[in-house]
Amino acid sequence: MSAGHHQARKRFGQHFLSDGAIIDGIIRAINPQPGQPLVEIGPGLGAMTLPLLAECQQLTVIELDRDLAARLRERKGLTVIESDVLRVDFAALADTMGAKLRVVGNLPYNISSPILFHLLEQADRVEDQHFMLQKEVVDRMAAQPGSKVYGRLSVMLQWRYHIEALFDVPPESFDPPPKVDSAIVRMLPLPQPANIDVRRFEAMVQAAFSQRRKILRNALGPWLAAQGYQGDFNLQRRAEEVSVAEFVALAQSLP
Repeated sequence: MSAGHHQARKRFGQHFLSDGAIIDGIIRAINPQPGQPLVEIGPGLGAMTLPLLAECQQLTVIELDRDLAARLRERKGLTVIESDVLRVDFAALADTMGAKLRVVGNLPYNISSPILFHLLEQADRVEDQHFMLQKEVVDRMAAQPGSKVYGRLSVMLQWRYHIEALFDVPPESFDPPPKVDSAIVRMLPLPQPANIDVRRFEAMVQAAFSQRRKILRNALGPWLAAQGYQGDFNLQRRAEEVSVAEFVALAQSLP
């Protein structure tokens, strides 16, 4: 599968990984084993696909680009789902495979957040996720309270996953080189807290971070009042000072 014939398409945000040492590092981090239900999002020219396939013999890939999908179908051991990843039902896929999925991929930087939120809804059917993303996104995902980049994305993902930034990937590892640094992140689903209404939790976190510079009394206060909340949550601080555990506990104490 040579890169020669495929013109990178700007609209798909295509940048193809071409650095052998980085690819080896990613495969080692994933540590794929034969028989595992591996699913790769956006295999592109197969830079990660082929080394993964060599380790696990069977692999399911999700590819939107028709030309690339056709080329991938020629490979023995590959199951190709030609689709927009946001339309893929990962729960149904897990049922078909009879096991929790191991999801990997180099996520296109223009739609990485929607993909992460799409997978969040199906986290109970996933074993682990290893993604390459824009470094700035990985920093936000893994951020701790008090950090400038700790925000809605940090809280919404950390209540459901253990998130670990593994290593950075410089632009020159790609062809063509993107204008941003990338990073590899590992996401391990945590058990979902028993009594948490996810939609309400999402609305609460959104309200909390809607006015980052103001104290929570201005941003989250009115939302809590509208929910009929009578508790004594400390609203005299900014959203970025509140830990994920505190947000979860608040959500659980809503009437």
